[in-house]
Order: sequence, then structure tokens, then C-alpha cells
Amino acid sequence: MAQQLPLVIVGTVAFDSIETPFGKADRVIGGAGTYGALAASHFTKGIGLVSVIGDDFPEESLAMMRSRGIDTEGIQRVAGQESFFWAGKYHLDMNSRDTLETKLNVLADFDPVLPQAYRSPRLLMLGNLTPSVQMRVLDQMESRPDLIAMDTMNFWMDIAWDALLETIARVDLLTINDEEARQLSGERSLLKAARKIAKMGPRYLIIKKGEHGALLFGDGEIFFAPALPLEEVCDPTGAGDSFAGGLMGYLASQPQITFEHLKQGILCGSALASCTVEGFGTSSLEAVTDEVLQDRLRVFDRLTRISLG
Repeated sequence: MAQQLPLVIVGTVAFDSIETPFGKADRVIGGAGTYGALAASHFTKGIGLVSVIGDDFPEESLAMMRSRGIDTEGIQRVAGQESFFWAGKYHLDMNSRDTLETKLNVLADFDPVLPQAYRSPRLLMLGNLTPSVQMRVLDQMESRPDLIAMDTMNFWMDIAWDALLETIARVDLLTINDEEARQLSGERSLLKAARKIAKMGPRYLIIKKGEHGALLFGDGEIFFAPALPLEEVCDPTGAGDSFAGGLMGYLASQPQITFEHLKQGILCGSALASCTVEGFGTSSLEAVTDEVLQDRLRVFDRLTRISLG
């Protein structure tokens, strides 16, 4: 019997061109699946990555992923086509950006076919893709993972509402930002939003608030994690995906999934997201060492430790 994969991640593997007030980078390796898998690899190995690429995606980048314990058998390469491409420009506050160009290319007809070894993972992360693609992945599961996490965005709320709700009903953990939580629930208060979203199916909800941290709801409890204060942010692209990947990688390294483990995982994800934003593309995330990661986690420990006695 094949060994169970600790984690399968479904998401884009792509090229990005990025401009920020601090510089530019053309056609760097990006994509939600790339960031998520690289972040998760700091905590667990044997991660199955499901995506699609074209002829233009460099083999050396896939080799880099494999060297970090990421299995690339689930990445389909389509001959004669180009990989997904996104170009964006960030404003001075680095919280807002303009999309300059989006080329779906191979992503337009992406129909994920999971290798047999990917169909019974312990954990599953559905990256921000169309709900129909997310559901096709769920339909290929031969046994239910211990935790199914899902990321989505307001775009799918606008154009694929019914399919989105159907997918949300099948997952255990939903990660969205505060604006998306309000749109999904129709509630201004995030507390009311969380209660309404819980009725849609997920046991846990993480509401991301960018530089202001993240909220975790579930099991009748609430946890707030701050973001790590940074002197400089070079490129915010992929920070949310690194956050999700770090969280899932940490959970995959634990014997069970509890609210306490989710709290710890959020801090791990936040630490890796803080590394990601310090360089363009995946460069800073690739350069993270165990020592750097542990240093950042110690900073989080000091930020969140308090005695009221």
C-alpha cells in the first residue's frame, strides 16, 4: 500500500511581473500553489502539488521544488501553450494594487487529474481557483482528509455564487480576507459574519487582515494573531498563500487537528508570510532557514505572551 501523503495543495504555478515603490521584477516564478508548497515544505515533506504549466515553465524551478520535498507529479505540462501570467503594480501603502495584465493561458482549460497517490492525503488545501475546479478535486478523493482547507475570493462570489456555496459546504476550513467575509455573509460585523459563514459548513474560519493580522473562529472560540511588524516590505505578492501553506504544513506535522494547533499554525504561517514580503517573488521564501524561521516564531511568542496576574 502506498504511503499516505501528508498534504496535497491545489493551486497555480505561474509567472508574475511585479512593480512596487521599491523596484520591479519581470516574469519571476509565482502562483498560489508555488508559494503555498514552498512554505509548507518548512514543516513537512512529501507534499503533492497539483497545477498546470506550459512549455515556458523552467524545469530547474520544478527541480528546486522537488529538492524541498515537493512532489511535482501532479503538475500537468501542456505542450505548445504558455503558463499562467499575472502583472501588477502596488501603490505606496502596499495594501492596494492594480492588475496590469492577466493571461490565463493553460489555466483557462485546467481540468485537474490527480495521480493515484494524491487521492487519499491526510490534509488537502484547495487554492484560490474556480469552485468547479475545487469540486473536481474533491470528487477525486478516495477517502476524506482529516482537514480540507479552501481559499477563495470575491471574484468567485460575483460570478459563481451557487458553485462557491456548494464547495464551501464540503470543506472544514475557509480562509478569506475581511472584505470577502463581509461580502460572503452580508454582515458588516466580522463576529456576525463568522457565525453566518459557519452555518454554510466550515468548522473553522480564518479571516485575514493583511498587516493587521488574522482572526480564527471555530469550536466556540476566537483567536487573534498579529502580523509581524516589519521595517520594510518589498513585495506583498504571495504573502497570503505563504500564510496558508505554512499553516497547512505545520498542521500536517502534528498528530491531530485541534483549535490549539490551528492557533500555532497561524503563527507559523504568519512568520513565513513575513519572510515572503521581504523580496520579489519567491526569492525570500526560498532563502528562509530553520534559524530564521525560529527567530521569527520567538518574536511572535514575545508579541503574544501576556500575564494579567
